[in-house]
Amino acid sequence: MADLPRCRLTTWSDVDRWADRLAERIRSAQAVPEIIIALTRGGWVPSRLLCDRLGVRRLVSVRAQHWGVTATPDGTAKLTEGLSGPVEGQKVLVVDDITDTGESLSLATAHVAEQHPARLETAAFLHIAHSKFLPTYFAEEIPRAGWVWVVFPWNYWEDLAALATKAAEFGRGVSTIRETLRTRSGLDVPLADLERVADLVPIR
Repeated sequence: MADLPRCRLTTWSDVDRWADRLAERIRSAQAVPEIIIALTRGGWVPSRLLCDRLGVRRLVSVRAQHWGVTATPDGTAKLTEGLSGPVEGQKVLVVDDITDTGESLSLATAHVAEQHPARLETAAFLHIAHSKFLPTYFAEEIPRAGWVWVVFPWNYWEDLAALATKAAEFGRGVSTIRETLRTRSGLDVPLADLERVADLVPIR
């Protein structure tokens, strides 16, 4: 029986702070891009927030995907959708929410490089120090020893359903699962949220 990961539940206030800090660092480097490329799905919201803060009007996407709570079964990301628009000759910034293994951002960046942009940089709200990929810009670094599974506001329900399913291995029922998540993951969620999740996954 696999144990549950330690979790960090983030808020929209955290998100605003990271977006402000990241935009400031990009401006300070005089590196405002012409196009922001969202690494979907996690990079959608960060990319849109950066577009607003940096005055960037072109937003396109590329998708590299993991499955499950942690990663694909073989531990690698897979490119599942190519660029949604042309970037040749343009200054671009590829954005994700977090670099954990770094494989998704590395794979997406390699794909974008094949499209011959004039400048290619990368950014993430959070960077975990053990990542194999170092983004050009990041708002906050998490030390290797401080690794946690970060639950962002935009994937709260998806992550909660996956984590609750794992927690159900230790005992079913929303009250039991709530206590399991609190003690094993450090994730304290309202009982009403788990009741809602129970309509999606078999945890009762």
